[in-house]
Amino acid sequence: MNQSQASEAVLSPHELEAALRDIGARRYHNLHPFHRRLHGGECTRDEVRAWALNRYCYQAAIPIKDATVLTRMPTADLRREWRRRIVDHDGSAPGDGGIARWLRLTEGLGLDRDYVESMRGALPATRFAVDAYVRFCAEKTLLEAIASSLTELFSPQIIGERLSGMLAHYDFVSADTMAYFTARPPQAAQDSAFALAYVLEHARTAERQQACLAALTFKTDVLWVQLDALWHAYVEGHLPPGAWRPDEREGLR
Repeated sequence: MNQSQASEAVLSPHELEAALRDIGARRYHNLHPFHRRLHGGECTRDEVRAWALNRYCYQAAIPIKDATVLTRMPTADLRREWRRRIVDHDGSAPGDGGIARWLRLTEGLGLDRDYVESMRGALPATRFAVDAYVRFCAEKTLLEAIASSLTELFSPQIIGERLSGMLAHYDFVSADTMAYFTARPPQAAQDSAFALAYVLEHARTAERQQACLAALTFKTDVLWVQLDALWHAYVEGHLPPGAWRPDEREGLR
């Protein structure tokens, strides 16, 4: 069967799930050299700071993306399920939720909270990638938006590597500052189980199935390119104008 014929074939739910998981096996950013450098203890403290600073842009955009998806859900059952994601990230009170836990990490690394939240020191490629993801979820079909979230199928592995590797190799992080990563795996497992079931139920035509596969591929690209940018800027030293500079005091507490 050639590629054209494969794209026209309707996959069984089992085949579709296998195809989605294969994208993660080949394209998820746990394979990126920066990820391996970070978790293997090879990053400098400033490289870890740059990663946490830039990753905040993505973390802060997740509830915005999810709110966009929520507005397009036609039933109360779907909206109740999806709005839990927003609460997980925003919290139900100040100081609660995933974004607040991420700010504990950046503060623990010595970054100024206001500077992090302003995102003015983030890399241009980071901002472009995050904005592209939010726009994708606003402009594509509801099915594609949900399918793009399926990177959460693979996140427990990378979170486990991140938590154990960073605690083992860096004396400037602690279990408290890494609290985001201890809280997130059960949430990601619940979120991905719902999203996968939704995709398998609603992607019944070849066209819809290919759209879901493309959506997940796009999302892996969004995550990958952020690490490309970090590597280029902070490992190879090609800092673009306006990006946080480790040799200056701006952004540090």
